[in-house]
Amino acid sequence: MRLDQAGFAALLARLGNCASEGDADGFAACFTPDAVYDDYIYGPHQGRTAIIDMLQNLFWRDAGDYDWRFFDPVTNGEWGYARSLSTFVSKIPAYQGKRVLIDGISRFRLSHGLIAYYGESVNAGVAMVQLGVEPARMEKRFRRWADELNGRAESRDYVSAARARFAR
Repeated sequence: MRLDQAGFAALLARLGNCASEGDADGFAACFTPDAVYDDYIYGPHQGRTAIIDMLQNLFWRDAGDYDWRFFDPVTNGEWGYARSLSTFVSKIPAYQGKRVLIDGISRFRLSHGLIAYYGESVNAGVAMVQLGVEPARMEKRFRRWADELNGRAESRDYVSAARARFAR
């Protein structure tokens, strides 16, 4: 089953509602059994059990009063993209009680009407400023993200091809 625009929008509304309402089982049911949820903070989690564990024991441990909504979803039935806004109140002791607003772009690989892969690009610097994260700690995290981006085979291939184009 390939999702059309309306089906994809409905799946994302369900995903956001489950995340916002604390329904880990419902959230995980939006994914294929072997799906990967690649969170920009907590990293990749494969399979519904791991996704539930990430939500319950990492995300909701650190974030309260959470709300997540998707906008402008588009899909070709195999891949989908959507803009998102989310907000939460930090439960992390160093940042306790601080409200954060995050914008992002989410990408989805779809299979049989469910999410087989989820990844995101999030404006994490804005979130960290809202929390009051110290500049040195932000720099350390940004360097790690940069190293991860530059370490991907896809990124290395792209940079090599771009350099070859400019070398002509």
